Amino acid sequence: MSLDDKIDSTKDKVSGKAKEVEGKVTGDKAREAQGKAEGLLGKAKEKIADAKDAVEDAVDDVKKKIDHDDK
Repeated sequence: MSLDDKIDSTKDKVSGKAKEVEGKVTGDKAREAQGKAEGLLGKAKEKIADAKDAVEDAVDDVKKKIDHDDK
């Protein structure tokens, strides 16, 4: 995962958790739900970045295999 992806997903998770806690403390169910949604968005971004990295690694492996077979 790139540093930018990691920062972006972490920002969403932390911000979401803060909003969720704020909503619980103030009794604001909408704010709590907004925080939960934002936290889930951060987790989703993290999973997507991990999947992207896995695909890039697989493509690199195939390229190496093709290059090796051509020699």
